[in-house]
Formats: sequence, C-alpha cells, structure tokens
Amino acid sequence: MGYMGSGKSVLGQKIAQKLNYSFLELDTYIANKEKESISYIFKIKGEIYFRKMESTLLKEILNFNENCVISLGGGTPCFGDNLKSIKEAKSATSIYLHATIKELSTRLFKEKITRPIISHIKTKEELVDFIGKHLFERSFYYNQADILIKTDLKTPDQLTQEILKKLF
Repeated sequence: MGYMGSGKSVLGQKIAQKLNYSFLELDTYIANKEKESISYIFKIKGEIYFRKMESTLLKEILNFNENCVISLGGGTPCFGDNLKSIKEAKSATSIYLHATIKELSTRLFKEKITRPIISHIKTKEELVDFIGKHLFERSFYYNQADILIKTDLKTPDQLTQEILKKLF
C-alpha cells in the first residue's frame, strides 16, 4: 500500500517474481471485472460505486488460496473496512511504501497526463499541495501497515531486497 507513484506496481511485480508468487494489481483486477477503465468507472458510475466494488473484490482476493502479492490502489486502505480486512486476512502482510511529498511530486508530475485524478493540475506547486493534503488524510491508514519501507533515493532492486529481508 502507499500513495500513487510510491512504487506499488513495480515493487509488487519484483517481489512476486522473486518469491515465485502471482501478482495482482487491484485496480487492474477491478477494471477487468467491470470491463471498463478505472477513470470511466469513477466518471460514469461514481466513486461510491467504485469503492463498494473495490471493497468486495479486495475481500474476494484476500480469500484466494494461493500465494499472491497484491498492489492496492492508493486509496484502498482508507475506505470502508478495507484496512480491517487486510489486517485480519490470515496470511497477509501489509507493506507501506512511504515516499516523501517531494519525491512523489517529482515522479507524478512527469506522468500526470496518465493519472486522471491529477491530470488537471497545472504546476508542480499545485501537485505538492494536492499530494500533501491526500497524504495527511491517508497517513493514519498507511501507517498501520505491518512493515514500513522508505522509498526515497533507493532503486527498485534495493527496495526489493529490503522488503524481502523484512518479510523473512
């Protein structure tokens, strides 16, 4: 878990590969089930519909009987009883990929066009404010993860090794 741009998908894939686990990105799973993009679901069906679907499918995934690394959406642990479901899952270990506002804004400003929630933001300063507000709201949830990993100034390979050491 972590904010968008924190490395959830990249690191999730690397960890899954190292452990010979399957990898599942929750947003992709939702989009495939709905046969629509996440931005379309938000725009046409609304955030409440999306969050209900997200919660239902998260619980479904947590009950899979296979070894799997799951990359959550940035808001997943912050809505409904999703964090409780994660923490109560029998064999789940939650990991918070903590990146600073400065690091996130640097990463996300380059790719804001591909991220509907921030595509309207014009300047890096506006993005810093946007991320800061979200992190303030979400940090309560993120910080309840079993493991916290600080991602700034580390390569994906370094972070993969750090996560594996903390897991085993």
